[in-house]
Amino acid sequence: QVQLVESGGGLVQAGGTLRLSCTTATPNNVFNMYTMGWYMQAPGKQRELVASRTTYGLTDYADSVKGRFTISRDNAKNTVDLQMDSLKPDDTAVYYCNTKPPRFTWGQGTQVTVSS
Repeated sequence: QVQLVESGGGLVQAGGTLRLSCTTATPNNVFNMYTMGWYMQAPGKQRELVASRTTYGLTDYADSVKGRFTISRDNAKNTVDLQMDSLKPDDTAVYYCNTKPPRFTWGQGTQVTVSS
């Protein structure tokens, strides 16, 4: 069973930056096989996909983060990162990584809080 581990969240002011990272708890190359994505779940809302990247490097972003977030992956290190720039209070959420569509059990996520 793949265990997803997210890190890098925190409290920042609007306009600030964060970099989230995702890896697996046990060494494997599972990320190399799938399109990977970052999802956000804001308080009282459903989890939604905000960014994805295929194994070939094609990316896709939700309109709300386009131009501000960048997803990257390192297949050799089995990591998927999310660079978050120009953060807004509406970006406040717990962020999770998973495949697109989700195949693995969700990790604990990492909390991002953006103050105005």
